[in-house]
Amino acid sequence: MGTHTQRKPARKSRNPRARSRKPTRHRLRSLRRPHRLIDYPRHGRRGVRRWLPSWRQWAGVLGLVVSGGVCLFAFVYAAVDIPDENAAARREANVYYWADGTQMVSTGEVNRQNIRLSEIPDAVESAVIAAENDTFYSDSGVSPKGLARAAVNMVRGQETQGGSTITQQYVKNTYLSQDQTVTRKVKEFVIALKVDQRKSKRDILQGYLNTSWFGRGAYGIEAAAHAYYGIPAKDLDASQGAALAALLKGAEQYDPAASRANHRRSVARWEWILDRQVKAGLMKPSVRAGFTTYPEPHKESRATSLGGQTGYLVDVANKYIKQHTSLTDKDLALGGYKINTTFDKEKVRRLKGSVERVLDRDIDPEKRAADKGVQVGAASVRPADGAIVALYGGADATKHFTNNADTSGVPVGSAFKPFVLASALEHGTHGTPSTRGARAAAERAIPWQAVSAESFYDDSGRLLDPAAPAAAGSGIDGPDASHPTLRQAMAKGGNATYVRLGEDVGRERVRRTAIASGLLEGSMARLDKTFPIGTSTPSAIRMAGAYGTFVNHGLHHEPYSVTKVVKDGTPVDGLARPGARRALDPDVADETADAMRGVGTASVDRAVVAGRTGDQDRLRSAWFTAATEELSTSVTMFRTSPDEPQLLPMAGVGGAASQHGNVFPVRIWRDYGITGSPEGGSSP
Repeated sequence: MGTHTQRKPARKSRNPRARSRKPTRHRLRSLRRPHRLIDYPRHGRRGVRRWLPSWRQWAGVLGLVVSGGVCLFAFVYAAVDIPDENAAARREANVYYWADGTQMVSTGEVNRQNIRLSEIPDAVESAVIAAENDTFYSDSGVSPKGLARAAVNMVRGQETQGGSTITQQYVKNTYLSQDQTVTRKVKEFVIALKVDQRKSKRDILQGYLNTSWFGRGAYGIEAAAHAYYGIPAKDLDASQGAALAALLKGAEQYDPAASRANHRRSVARWEWILDRQVKAGLMKPSVRAGFTTYPEPHKESRATSLGGQTGYLVDVANKYIKQHTSLTDKDLALGGYKINTTFDKEKVRRLKGSVERVLDRDIDPEKRAADKGVQVGAASVRPADGAIVALYGGADATKHFTNNADTSGVPVGSAFKPFVLASALEHGTHGTPSTRGARAAAERAIPWQAVSAESFYDDSGRLLDPAAPAAAGSGIDGPDASHPTLRQAMAKGGNATYVRLGEDVGRERVRRTAIASGLLEGSMARLDKTFPIGTSTPSAIRMAGAYGTFVNHGLHHEPYSVTKVVKDGTPVDGLARPGARRALDPDVADETADAMRGVGTASVDRAVVAGRTGDQDRLRSAWFTAATEELSTSVTMFRTSPDEPQLLPMAGVGGAASQHGNVFPVRIWRDYGITGSPEGGSSP
């Protein structure tokens, strides 16, 4: 043990200089360096170098940032899923079309009509891709540069928009709000990546073209094609497609009709898009060379207003749809229906112009108190199939909400007499069948009497035929002013004659004849003494349709206004064209029509059938209904007041010579039905 203790001092003495050596500067710095996880500011450095990170520190920070970014993106990617489509993206307009297939109006909060990509010309697709995202078919659906630009803009206090791909814009339109924030931009970026993986490029492009804003109230390429060029998207050419694609940059600045500056921008953008298509290989140079003239859009072809006659037309179409299909008001309110109607744009315009010309010329509410509150309703129906081709519902559907062409509440007066005559010709008088049922009547020993349009009543109340032997013993040489034939009594006056005829035939039979001819059961008045002279209140549409039965040889077609309704490419059931129904014997219909020729005034003798309210009527309305084999038109005039539930008197309307206003429906029909003068007419 002693030996051991002696060795220690000897070991220490081997290098005595080691104990006396002073520390070097490096060792001093090492001894003074604090123990820190990150040497920053850098120990032992002076001045600027003290604050400059080493390359190891730079690499470490970069690694942390990248790792953190990857982790954050992974978290966001997992947390953000593709949401349900927003409400605005699901809403569509209902689009109504004229009989010739052109668009009449689109209704709804959002003017959009979704169509398939196959319905959009390839040239239009190419224009949009060239303008917005020429790498659309090869990219991953996102633009990292756009996201970075959004972040920079946010720091600068500017809007975060810019640089989005078509996929990102589709995501923004369909799944997100339009807020310009980085949060929304990040969501857009992530959802776009997922959408690009789950949907085909063509589905994305279709969705984008159906949801993009083009200005003029138009969402989607279909609505835009109608708004700017008045045609469906399938008919757009490459030049028009490029002009519409320019609007995607900002319709407020590129709608050429808005200002001269807009026009210059639009033309320049149009040229750039065409050139861009060539550069991207989407258009041949030879094709591009053919587009030298800018395709000027219409000044304003946005058909979204229900003003004027349009609202009345839509009202009639919607009623017909609800009556003949399972669709409800709620269904129609959801939108997305394409509705083809029977309305003839030119005839609607002409009818509106005729009414306005007559009212402007002959009705003066400031001059005559009796002219205040004058209303007009009119409708035209095609007898061959029952199609409603035109109507006039009032001055403006947004101001006068009641559709005068389709309202029940206006007594029809003497225009009802043809139904009484037709019933008499069909059934005879005294409650018996006519000659077609004479044998059955004879077997039952029930008295009966055949009736013709030339029959007349004698002083004893017997209905006589001038050619019958009974007429010779009546003491009357024949029909005269005091004893008019049924034909004559229909033309002028003759109320007493038709009151008696209705009683002899049977008012219930007259009622059934009128309903069979086309009037609605709900519009029939009480079966009292005055029933045969027009206390019933059919609409102008129904009167036009019923008169069409006479010129159609007794075949009746129910009036219809809609030929087809389509939703998402699928037709709605229940809208097959109504078939013909035998309402009257052909001979009865033909004789009734013949008896009505020239009724009212010789100036309308071009009409095969005509009927009007008589001068002796004291009902509070004036009617004129006339039919040819091509068209049956009914016009009514009456007066209303917001303070009065009943119709106002027609006495004095238009002056003392107006015959209680009876001349005006005739004038309207003559202007519309005979001359068809287009002057003064405006859009429906």
